[in-house]
Amino acid sequence: MPQTADYHRFRSAIAGERLPCAIVDLDAFDANLAVCVELARRGEKSLRLASKSVRAPALLRRAIDRAGGVALGLMCFTVAEAVWLATEEGFDDLLVAYPTMQGADLDAFAQASADGRTLSLVVDSEDHLEALARAGREHGTVCRAVVELDVSYRPGIGVHVGARRSPLRDAEAVLRLCRRANVLDGVEVIGLMAYEAHIAGLTDKNPFTPARNPIARALKGVAGPRAAKLRAGVVEHLRAGGIDLEVVNGGGTGSLEAAAAEPALTEVTAGSALLAPHLFDYYRGLSLRPAAAFACQVVRSSDPGYLTCHGGGWIASGESGADRSPRPWLPAGLELVKTEGCGEVQTPLTTSRCKTELAPGDPVFFRHSKAGELAEHVNELLLVQGDRIVDRARTYRGHGQAFL
Repeated sequence: MPQTADYHRFRSAIAGERLPCAIVDLDAFDANLAVCVELARRGEKSLRLASKSVRAPALLRRAIDRAGGVALGLMCFTVAEAVWLATEEGFDDLLVAYPTMQGADLDAFAQASADGRTLSLVVDSEDHLEALARAGREHGTVCRAVVELDVSYRPGIGVHVGARRSPLRDAEAVLRLCRRANVLDGVEVIGLMAYEAHIAGLTDKNPFTPARNPIARALKGVAGPRAAKLRAGVVEHLRAGGIDLEVVNGGGTGSLEAAAAEPALTEVTAGSALLAPHLFDYYRGLSLRPAAAFACQVVRSSDPGYLTCHGGGWIASGESGADRSPRPWLPAGLELVKTEGCGEVQTPLTTSRCKTELAPGDPVFFRHSKAGELAEHVNELLLVQGDRIVDRARTYRGHGQAFL
């Protein structure tokens, strides 16, 4: 059985490593990258990699190098991260997806821009624009801004389905902010970001919430075309108003195929797809290979049919629920104990369905619910091919960095 073979090769690869540790299966990583690249290429889009979902410069570099010119830049989650990646790690074309008003951030952003780095910062208000423009003037440069459009689904008064992000919800509001930028020295609007979080982040074959799956599918069927229409309309309205954009960004792993087909977008974003955490098993039409896992050692057995691992409680952010917990993956057949779940220092598992004999000291491999958060728990990711560790990729934590 393939899962049995995977368990034995991963166990062989990490023999002698201190546990817990985290691994990335490079063959699966490359295969998942190829899926993203093909979708972007088919839609004549460039691919922007979400650094938040990887958090290891060596793996980001591998993805760019192997994308055949399709992956051209990164989407970052803080200014400090983007500046570090640009100045210390040699990356360029970095879009920071979240605004900031901190003076230190804006100074660092403007200085990196003045030094010739291509950085862009998301804004959605005059306050954001003016603060960014002021930093640009102080550093003798023009800072690049990307205006964020909210494309959440709002079918009626008081109804909001989607992430609480930008207050800009129509073409005229975006155009007003762009025109405000035109009269400010030190800043220019070069793009539009319109992320459909309510589609990309919505599972629709989730075994933990089966009653919600038909509702999720119906919502996607209505909200997806609405978001696409809104994006296209805003781009056309801006063009008619004399605003031509270099970048129009949308998409995420959970909506990559549909977003890549939209003519209005110039680029699509993906990151979680590369590592394929277990949350992305719960999307229809998304076929990815598990590429990342962490291993904890078996340390004891309290009763027949049970074993206990040391650690394991690497819980993901987001709405609390079973799908935010790590899941035992290899060997197959292990299950969490519902009354305990994944614990900070111990995780008991039931073994009645597991065909592999495990003893104290053996590893159990878990898949995290989200991709990048795995990297916050370890200093390095062990890069595995076959049954060997072929390299080690330092995470942000391993580089001594903590950005958020």
